[in-house]
Amino acid sequence: MNQSNTQDNVQTDAQNDDSTVHAESQTQQVIDLQMSMAHLEMTVERLDAVIARQDKDLQTLQRQLQLIYKQVDSQDIETGIAPFDVMADRPPHY
Repeated sequence: MNQSNTQDNVQTDAQNDDSTVHAESQTQQVIDLQMSMAHLEMTVERLDAVIARQDKDLQTLQRQLQLIYKQVDSQDIETGIAPFDVMADRPPHY
């Protein structure tokens, strides 16, 4: 009977060790996932800031372009921008 109890104790200890190792493994996996998620959240926040800045820059550039178009349209043709002539405006290296 004593030998049977010893074997049961050994099996129980082995199961407890396996359970402990499994629990520690799961805990480490959860920690790794939390770290990955925190990293992804930071990346998303940075990308959001970049997109917001680029949107603001695009809006500014669109307003500037509209002003340039208005200036070009309002100029007198004779005093305005001359039409482009391919032969006359050819770069010197040709």
